[in-house]
Amino acid sequence: MPILPKNVLHYGTEAPLPEPLELNAGPLSVLFEDGDLRYIRYADREVIRRIYAAVRDRNWGTVVPRLSNLKIERGTDSFLITYDCQNQQGAIDFFWKATIRGEANGSIRFEMDGEARSTFHRNRIGICVLHPIRECAGVPCRVEKVNGAVEKTLFPKRISPHQPFKDLHAVTHEVVPGLEAEVRFTGETFEIEDHRNWTDANYKIYGTPLALPFPVEIRQGTKISQSVTVTLKGRASAPKRVPAATVLSLAVGRSVSHPLPKIGLGTASHGEPLGPQEIERLKALELAHLRVDLNLSQSEYSARLRQASAEARSLELPLEVAVFVSNAAATELAALKILLADVKPIVATWLVFHTSEPTVQEKWARMAREALASYSQRARFGGGSNQYFTEINRFHPPVRVLDVVSYTINPQVHSFDIPALVENLEAQAMTVESARPIVGNRPLVISPVTLRPRFSAAATGPELAPPPRTLPFAVDPRQMSLFGAGWTAGSLKYLSESGVASVTYYETSGWRGVLGQSKGSPEPALFRSIPGTVFPLYHVLADFGEFANGAVIPAKSSDPLRIDGVVLHKDHKNRLLLANLSPKAQTVKVTSLASTVRVRRLDERNAEEAMTSPEKFRSEPGEVQNTTKGDLEVELLPFGIARLDWM
Repeated sequence: MPILPKNVLHYGTEAPLPEPLELNAGPLSVLFEDGDLRYIRYADREVIRRIYAAVRDRNWGTVVPRLSNLKIERGTDSFLITYDCQNQQGAIDFFWKATIRGEANGSIRFEMDGEARSTFHRNRIGICVLHPIRECAGVPCRVEKVNGAVEKTLFPKRISPHQPFKDLHAVTHEVVPGLEAEVRFTGETFEIEDHRNWTDANYKIYGTPLALPFPVEIRQGTKISQSVTVTLKGRASAPKRVPAATVLSLAVGRSVSHPLPKIGLGTASHGEPLGPQEIERLKALELAHLRVDLNLSQSEYSARLRQASAEARSLELPLEVAVFVSNAAATELAALKILLADVKPIVATWLVFHTSEPTVQEKWARMAREALASYSQRARFGGGSNQYFTEINRFHPPVRVLDVVSYTINPQVHSFDIPALVENLEAQAMTVESARPIVGNRPLVISPVTLRPRFSAAATGPELAPPPRTLPFAVDPRQMSLFGAGWTAGSLKYLSESGVASVTYYETSGWRGVLGQSKGSPEPALFRSIPGTVFPLYHVLADFGEFANGAVIPAKSSDPLRIDGVVLHKDHKNRLLLANLSPKAQTVKVTSLASTVRVRRLDERNAEEAMTSPEKFRSEPGEVQNTTKGDLEVELLPFGIARLDWM
């Protein structure tokens, strides 16, 4: 008898996902979903990724919008949408009305008219427009400034560390030869930032320039009105409507490209030691290291190191030690050296950070090496940022004194819905590509990768308490879902194919880990894990771990927003982890396989068994299937995963 509802297995909660509505504005198609416009396309060419309005609090937290009074008039080539929206959390109460028009001539206009119903501090309120990376990176565009000047420029190819365009009134780029898309704004001064800095796969245009002070007090009664209009200019042959493919494809490459990264986990933030069963299950992942964070200015780091060292020995792993120093680094490092002599942990890598610096300075890295190198001569010394790629992009790390360079990744710095998390997977590889000119031949260590941010890196005040009946800031119920497993497979793909040396994922146990705690979830109504089980993403990491020290073969999806996969190679064996990243069943044609393959599925039909009896599930080899000249059609249920093995 199933314990968990299907939606909880799929994506962690029982609430249904918003149903996107396809609309047309002349030659443009667009999806309307939960108040936002997504994927504005001219035929199969994406013009704009998303248009929406957001309220950001003083810590850059996004206040959840609540829609009401939604009305939609839908024609064959036009539409009119109106709704009311309230952004309310704590002291913040902002109400606005939306009017969205799509015209037969190919224009789309999004208007917001709002009023503050309370007095509060905000960092930003207003409309945002996202341009897609694939269609726009390196593409010429025209930027019309607020003062009327027009500048010919390019969307950045490499990730731009700072705003490439400022004081915007309009941006125009070519969609297809002879046809341009103009995006024009009113109601605020806008600018654009390269969202890839935070692994968002878009360029973001937003209002209120960052050069202006923030946070700003908004008085009750303040009115805010903004609009954005997308207009097609020029002529092109009428686009053919391209229906969504019923059979997707994944093409497997012919040769390996990079060694697989070493995979590790972080120690559990709940602080409780691992039990014997948890130790055995974690050993099955064939991990390379265990990360522990030590803030040397806080006294409790001693106990944390002792516990991490004991767990690492039980797991037969070395430690990746993230050391956080303050301006009293010399004293702190001397005390750590004394503790090391007592605890005697096995250390593979030191990652050095400063508690108040976005990127570690050279003096701290040198000081740590001088203090700690004699403890373990084989340990590597690294550093960079305990925040995002943007920090090492803006403040280059002292590469000459580092053996490795590190930064962190999570997909929810700005957006939180499933489509956005899927979109942001490919941007992980983009950060690696843009990091190469900065770090040279130094190995890249991505540590950690988490599903939610661990803390608010840009906060301007104390972190706010979560609203009632919500999970802590760093916890996402999708951690224990099939979607979490598919997202992990996608992350492994893009980081492996881009050639990173090492990745630390998640934590060992708890609601931010790969194993559920034996005593169950601290909030069982909100995070519905089954006590003493593994999460589905555990099996993705275990399947990857069985190919440790192998290599990756590039694979190309025909629609990476719906399906994707990572291909592993070791000792004449190949393995494909194929993930359906969508809430609908998909049929995928996989090419360039052997004449026979073994297929094992992880989906809604067996997910609970895989979670509660992981050893039994992992002993099942899957069914043998014959291919047609190396091609095989694979059926995937919503958010399902298939493992294909062949020689």
